[in-house]
Amino acid sequence: MTTPLGVAIRSAVFNVAFYLVTGLMMLLGIWLLIGPRAWAMQGLRLHGMVCLWLLRVICGTSYEVRGREHIPDGACLIVAKHQSAWDTFALIPLFRDPAIVLKAELTRIPLYGWFCIKFEHILVRRDRAAAALKAMLADAKARSDAGREVVIFAEGTRRPPGAEPDYKPGYVALYDTLGVPLVPLALNSGLYWPRKSLSRYPGTIIVEILPPVPAGRPRAQVRRDVETAIEQASWRLIAEAAREAFPPPKARELAATAPG
Repeated sequence: MTTPLGVAIRSAVFNVAFYLVTGLMMLLGIWLLIGPRAWAMQGLRLHGMVCLWLLRVICGTSYEVRGREHIPDGACLIVAKHQSAWDTFALIPLFRDPAIVLKAELTRIPLYGWFCIKFEHILVRRDRAAAALKAMLADAKARSDAGREVVIFAEGTRRPPGAEPDYKPGYVALYDTLGVPLVPLALNSGLYWPRKSLSRYPGTIIVEILPPVPAGRPRAQVRRDVETAIEQASWRLIAEAAREAFPPPKARELAATAPG
């Protein structure tokens, strides 16, 4: 059902299933809070896989990952585009042991916040400016030294597909501090799971993992190269979505405005 009514019905069914499954998995998995962190991370990975399955079965929204070979075997910094709530759970299964940079306010949410602490994500107090940056760098270094992938949504919040980029400098500070390869990540999830919308559109979300930037490059060069690579790849993925037989809303309109 690709009609507006069909999309609305399937989206509503999925949204109910998504929140029920999320709540149920947190309740049934509450014992993981006192177990090893590795067990809790496996629960987080399972949640992402179940939700991806639900999205495909109910809404007809699948996903494709390109460039897995670009993920290093050891610690690295993943700098990702952020267009949708989809990114927060669907990217988890792609990595061995990701530590995600999140706003500390999320820890106030019962159960969810407790699990964020258990996963040893990197929690940032955005109201403390310089002190928050110092704490983020220290926590990220500890996670990286333990061999984990540090994942940051470089624009800080969800941005609609095609929006003017707004990269924050925090990811460059992480790159300097961690001394590990930086892996850019582009996607087009916002076309199929739009921000501030209950609609979930059929099609194929594409995640493209781009070639890594080795450690030790000059900051200005890294910022220029990484942001250019992510933006160009994201626009390519918008154009690809626009060529689908039944493209998501605005895909063709956005593709027509692509730079260059």
